Amino acid sequence: MAVKHDIESGHNNKKALINRARTVGWLLFLLAILVFIKLIRVQYYDKFKGKTWAEYALQNDLKLDTIPATRGNIYSSDNSLLATSLPYYYVGFDTKVADSVYFNNHIDQLCSLLARSFGENTASGYKARIMKYRKSKTKRYLRLKSRQITHLDREKIKLWPFFNKDRKGGGGKFETIYRRYKPYSPMADRTIGGIDPHTGRGYIGIEASFDKELEGKAGVGWVEVVEGGMKIPVGDAFNVQPEPGRDIYTTLDMNFQDMAEIALRKKLTEMQADFGSVIVMEVATGEIKVMANLTRRGDERYEEVFNYALAGSNDPGSTFKLATMMALLEETKMNPDQVMVNTGSGAMRFRNHMIRDAHRGGFGNITASQVLEKSSNIGIVMLMQRYFANKPDKYLQYLKQFHLTAPTGIQMKGEKPPLIRDRSSKHWSNYSLYFMAHGYEMQMTPLQTLTFYNAVANDGYWVRPMIVREIRNAEEVEDKREPYVEEKPICTPETIRKVKKMLEGVVQNGLAKNIKSDLYQIAGKTGTARKLINGIYTEGKNYTSFAGYFPADKPKYSCIVVIDNPKSAGADYTRYAGSVAAPVFKEVADRIYAQEVGIQRPVRDSVPEVSKDVMWAGRSADLNVISRELKMSQVPDDAEYAAGSLYKKGKTKWKPRSIQDEDVPDLQGMAMRDALYILENKGFRVTFKGAGKVVEQSLPPGTNKSGGKTILLTLQ
Repeated sequence: MAVKHDIESGHNNKKALINRARTVGWLLFLLAILVFIKLIRVQYYDKFKGKTWAEYALQNDLKLDTIPATRGNIYSSDNSLLATSLPYYYVGFDTKVADSVYFNNHIDQLCSLLARSFGENTASGYKARIMKYRKSKTKRYLRLKSRQITHLDREKIKLWPFFNKDRKGGGGKFETIYRRYKPYSPMADRTIGGIDPHTGRGYIGIEASFDKELEGKAGVGWVEVVEGGMKIPVGDAFNVQPEPGRDIYTTLDMNFQDMAEIALRKKLTEMQADFGSVIVMEVATGEIKVMANLTRRGDERYEEVFNYALAGSNDPGSTFKLATMMALLEETKMNPDQVMVNTGSGAMRFRNHMIRDAHRGGFGNITASQVLEKSSNIGIVMLMQRYFANKPDKYLQYLKQFHLTAPTGIQMKGEKPPLIRDRSSKHWSNYSLYFMAHGYEMQMTPLQTLTFYNAVANDGYWVRPMIVREIRNAEEVEDKREPYVEEKPICTPETIRKVKKMLEGVVQNGLAKNIKSDLYQIAGKTGTARKLINGIYTEGKNYTSFAGYFPADKPKYSCIVVIDNPKSAGADYTRYAGSVAAPVFKEVADRIYAQEVGIQRPVRDSVPEVSKDVMWAGRSADLNVISRELKMSQVPDDAEYAAGSLYKKGKTKWKPRSIQDEDVPDLQGMAMRDALYILENKGFRVTFKGAGKVVEQSLPPGTNKSGGKTILLTLQ
């Protein structure tokens, strides 16, 4: 019985599904009939300007045309607008729409307004032209101004006769076009990208990389084709409205971008260099905060005309020594502080090429750690000979393991792949391994070099660079891009620990000690490579760079600076990376460090404890008013500022407090009003937390402010 019941139940369910399918089918059939009826009604019965659409289309050159969608916006990491589409309008006039009475009563007023506002003709000239079109049997529409107007101008013109929707008037038209506007231009122009004026499509940068998302979906609508092929919208009936494009939210920080471009432009101008590039990336996430590219366009003018960060490949030079040193450490497990290398007098010959160290006379007998710190070409080549001369494939395998043989895969189009040859290349020679050891016979972009250094800063975990965080439809997040971090580190933790120490040594003791900071520690490596011109590495033409990260103990940002072909009237060493690219790195890092309180070194222990007896601190004149009211002892008037504390019951002890002598004054006990006034007049950027009096300051009294101008006040 149970089986019979199950069979009947299944039969009933199948029958119910068939009945539902039939119902849905009939509903769809009915909907199709209604759409067909609507089409017939729109074409033959609905009227526009007193005629059916079919009649109007026959009388006028009416056709369906594409309605372009509004392109989406591009935003920075703090939601500042980087690119948007602004509407502009051509002002047109259909001379035959208004009836005769309205036309004759208002045409003189319109022509006077046109002459006064547009100034391209006299009032009589405008009237003669309009009357000619009104009487013509073939022409009816003309543009009243040769250039487009803004939205604000359009709102004013909408109050004019023929444009103000008067029932007996009409004829005024606005042809809408959209222009791309970048509020921060020319900053990051090549990164944000541009629009092809003929196609409206993005052709470079983020505009091209996310063109499909930004462009939206075009609609379809009726237009009238008038003289000169101009298309005038004639109504919304049966139009398919366009879908606006999606908004792109990037990782770019325009404050950081501004800092980087200022520092880069200053050094490029000083050195009369050909071009320069700066990239700043967040270590843990790979978010690109800065991508600056400046090219020399005149004696003192630098502009963004090419994205060197993404597509400008070159022999990296000594920044690549880090990869060679890591391969050596992975292969040998050596202690770099104990392995010695005799670099001799700093010169050795390979084939017809002389390899030299930057230090004249050589470095002599040094450790493997010092080879990297001092950037000894001889030392790194000799280590390569010692451990990889018979194992070139093993070395190349390490480079692949370090993610140096493939593009980074950043979300932007146009990344140039790295060129690192293997033994199958026809250009491979018995000496290739040794030139590769110090960054020659290869091509890499600044972004690819930085991504490698970023992996070292991130304890060996390779992170893909990213420049877009979210894609939104209005406020709805449709696509959130998450950081991509490789699960397996590129090398052992021991190797990372050793090379981190070496990179810190480059700044503390090596070729970049000129950028050492007292407030925080920088780790990085200089790179100077001769330019390859017509197949020859040319003396005096250098490609300089500095790649690294900061703060070295807890890396938050990685950065690379590239300056191409610096020219200097001084000694040759002034064209090396340590004196060209490294100072730009330092300036960018200083500015970021000063602005980001969260990465600043804690100074809580060095800030004097606030005495619980401190009652007030501030302007002496203000404190005297309080003292009189509370019948307290008076404040000495020999100092502008003072601080008071209780030393006996009902007695107050006042001490003068200097704010002029020290870079960072003692602010404890002061109200926020006084502290803010003092600090801003000294050029500080002030952040605070809490409310009440100042009980703690992130920079202790007496600190020199040259390392940064941001201070955090804790109030209580």
